[in-house]
Amino acid sequence: MTGIVIDASVAIKWVIEEEGTAAALALRGQNLAAPDLINAECANILWKKTRLGELSADEAVFAGRLLSNAEIEMIPTRSLVEAAIQIAVELDHPAYDCVYLALAEQRDADFITADTRLLRKARDGERFRRRVRSL
Repeated sequence: MTGIVIDASVAIKWVIEEEGTAAALALRGQNLAAPDLINAECANILWKKTRLGELSADEAVFAGRLLSNAEIEMIPTRSLVEAAIQIAVELDHPAYDCVYLALAEQRDADFITADTRLLRKARDGERFRRRVRSL
């Protein structure tokens, strides 16, 4: 396997202290990749945290800036859409999450997530059982 694919549930822990932050930080410096969708997903998480009063707007913008400079190889989502749709249908799970699985499969890489629902779905079948790891 080559490298590690991460999703927004992992990356957001680099800038927001929450359960799993230490494990997420331990991944830094490794050969990390993600679909460029991760940027929009992290931005949405930061927006939600401002709505909930957990972050100020300035804190959210700063966290977004830190994430945009993180050392993650960004892969265009467009190259993964077809595979993500097939995986979404197979797993009966939202396609935007399956973009990460498509990338991991394309690269023959491990996929690390803190998303317990996605983890459960991906591990239910044989196809991703050995590739998907919990943060």
